[in-house]
Order: sequence, then C-alpha cells, then structure tokens
Amino acid sequence: MSSALVWFRRDLRDFDHAALYHALKHHDQVFCAFVFDTEILDCLPGRCDRRVEFIHASVVELDGVLRARGSGLIVRSGPAREVIPALAASLGVNAVYVNRDYEPAAIERDTEVAERLRVLDIGFADFKDQVIFEKSEVLTQGNSPFSVFTPYKRAWLKALTPFHLKSYPVEKYMARLAPWPAGEVMPGLAELGFEGTNLRELGIAPGMGGGRRLFDDFLKRIARYKAKRDFPAQKGVSYLSVHLRFGTVSIRELARSAFELGGEGAETWLSELIWRDFYFQILWHHPHVVNASFRPEYDQVRWDDKPEWFAAWREGRTGYPIVDAAMRQILHSGFMHNRLRMIVASFLTKDLGIDWRRGEAFFAEHLNDFDLAANNGGWQWAASTGCDAQPWFRIFNPVTQSEKFDPDGAFIRRYLPELAKVPAKFIHAPWTMPPIDQQLAGCVIGKDYPAPIVDHAQARERTLARFGVVKGNPDEA
Repeated sequence: MSSALVWFRRDLRDFDHAALYHALKHHDQVFCAFVFDTEILDCLPGRCDRRVEFIHASVVELDGVLRARGSGLIVRSGPAREVIPALAASLGVNAVYVNRDYEPAAIERDTEVAERLRVLDIGFADFKDQVIFEKSEVLTQGNSPFSVFTPYKRAWLKALTPFHLKSYPVEKYMARLAPWPAGEVMPGLAELGFEGTNLRELGIAPGMGGGRRLFDDFLKRIARYKAKRDFPAQKGVSYLSVHLRFGTVSIRELARSAFELGGEGAETWLSELIWRDFYFQILWHHPHVVNASFRPEYDQVRWDDKPEWFAAWREGRTGYPIVDAAMRQILHSGFMHNRLRMIVASFLTKDLGIDWRRGEAFFAEHLNDFDLAANNGGWQWAASTGCDAQPWFRIFNPVTQSEKFDPDGAFIRRYLPELAKVPAKFIHAPWTMPPIDQQLAGCVIGKDYPAPIVDHAQARERTLARFGVVKGNPDEA
C-alpha cells in the first residue's frame, strides 16, 4: 500500500482541495496534518490574536469533519520545517502533498522541507489551489509578467475556461482517508500559548461553516455589490476576506458563482478576485516588493519621521473623522472596509508623509485577513510606489472622501461616539463648527475631539514636493 500525508496550511477545508484530491487519487491511504508553526507564531507581538483563534477554531472544525469520515487531523506545534519531515517519516508515507504558497518565506520553508524529505526518500508535491491563475500562467504578448491591472484582467478573462473554475471531486476518493492515529490529541488554544479574543462577540464565525453562511448571504446581495461596496456604513461587501485568507472557502467556487451569475454586481466582485490573483503574481515575480518599492526609483522618496503623528494615526486621533473611525474599527475588530483602507493609507503617506512600510506593518499586525500579497499591493498602490499605483499627484482629500462615502456620517458616529451629536453639516470636518455649536454638541474641538494634526492643503503641497524629487513637475506627468 502506498500512503501520503496532506499538510494543510491556508486551505482549511475538506472540499475542492487540490492537494487532498491528488493525494487521495494516487495513494491507498492518506493522512492529514496541520502544524501551528512556531516560527510564525513566535513572531506575533501578543498572545491574544484573532487570527490564531480563527485558525484554531477552523482546525477543530476540520478535524471534526474528518473524524466523521473515520479519519482525523494530526495537529502539531513547532517549527513546520522540522515537524513535517519527522511526522512523514514516523507515519512511513511515500509523499507529502501541499497547496502552493507564494510568499518568499513560505517558498524558502517549503524548499527546505522538500529537501529534508528527499534525504528521507519521501516525495514532495505541491499544487495550485488558492488562486485561479498563478505564476506565469497569464503573461503579456511579449511573454513577460503584467504590471498594470486592466490589461492583466483582460488577459485573465481571455484565458479563463470552465476547467479553471471546476471543483476538485475530493468526495469521490474520501474512503482512502487513513484512520486517525491512536493517542492523538487536539491542543487547546491555551496549550498553544494563546488567549481567547472577541472573535465570537464580533460575530465572526470561523471554519467552513462560517464561510458557507457568509457566502450564501452574499449571493443574495451580490447584484447590489457595485452600488454599495464603497459605503462602509452599508452591508455592501462579502466579508469573506478572512475565509479566503485561510482557505475555509474555495476560490474556484467563488469565482465560478460570480462568473455564472453575471450582471454588474457579480462582474465587479469577480474583478476584485482577479485583483487578488494579480497581486499574488506580482509577489511571485517581484519578491523584492516585500521590503522595497515595486518601482526602485521611488525608494529615493524621503519620508518624514514623526512618531507623534504616527501614534495619532494608529490610535484614531488625527482630527479627521473618517480616518479616525476607520482606525478605531480595525483596533476593535481586526476588520477595515476596503474604501477605508485606501483613505487611511493615503492619509498616512500623503497627508502625514510617513513611510508606507510603517502602515503596511501595522495592518499586518491587526488585520484578521492579513495577506502579504494584497496588503503590500494595496499599500504601494496608495503610496504611489507600486505597480499600477494611484498617480503620486492624485491625493485623496479625507473630507471629500468622507462626504462621498459616508454622507450621513453613520459610520463615523458608530466608531466615534464623541461626535454623536455633531450636526450632519459638520460631521466630516468638525473643526469648522462655531464654538456655540461645539458646546451644544458636547464636542469641544481640542478637548473632546482633537483638532486636525495637519492641514490637508499644506500637506498636499509637501507631498507634491516630496515626489517631485523623483518624477519632476506633476503638470508634466
């Protein structure tokens, strides 16, 4: 009998799973494992992390599903590069199967694991699973990677066939799952050294079940996605990003549903899924973006070092309500609406003149759905240092963005209760309230809510000068 080990990572589901399908199809017996990789966990700044709790709960659910099939999930804690080869050897498997990861650190880890397995005469096979197209599957006519999204999207859609959206028929081979090894115990969150968070209180349901409920709910609203997606006070987006991040949903099922439904809502959402593929292929072809600008000339930009400004941005006390409300949202929930991500990133880099890498690192620490490729791509887009980025001389005005996307101030009031009684005409720029109105609203600027830490018009001029060093006069651009 031949046997294999499927190493689950960011693919915590038992359906439409590339590595699981191939392992089951080609071996008589298949074991399943997950490793709480201490090389990753030990780098986290605290022991209270929603992502770890989300992963743990999803792993527990996956284990339960596999046990119902007479198998189970072998769960370990330790350096994955050591744990997986040791586990594979102890189980006596012929090969280890994984779904590919495109982050530089993960590629380095998997290369080492493959080599350790080779020394043990155990095979290593990896598969595309978390994207529709990867690496060099979508290239320009000149056979080079795209660096601009719109032509990439056209080529992506042109290359798409029903085969790319087809689910892997895992169910067909489930009888080959190996019995759960005797003596295996699922470690609790506390045993891993972590505490519970407010995940459940926030209504975030982990695992395949949580992903399924969200997707079913979104399908009822997807037709209105294009019209509502930019308004953070409305229920307009899918809220599936954390499930996509940890693979509790299938990208093929999501893209297939959007493609088959059609209409402007579904087409706009499919475009967002294509952006996700785009950033993964950027990371694959240009791994230097992890530490530097996609376009090297932008590393000449001199950012300001203003610790007090960065602290004000980080803590939601810049004096610009839409920025502060967004930052309070991420601190409270680990979630930030995509439109708000663009606004706060633009504010940090273009109004405060602070290095985008500092904001990228803050998001990496706090976002439930943190994904290196998308986070890096989004921050470089906002900072105008990346591929297909917002032109450096186009600078978001936080007040007009607020007026446009939170017109009634509903989102602002939700996260800034100190502004609850501020009249609608002042909610986006409360410092413009006359003193009598401040008294009536119970919100004295500089006392109950901060005055703006920068003047946007002046900040804009500083940004034009900052980037002018690299690009010359914006009027010539």
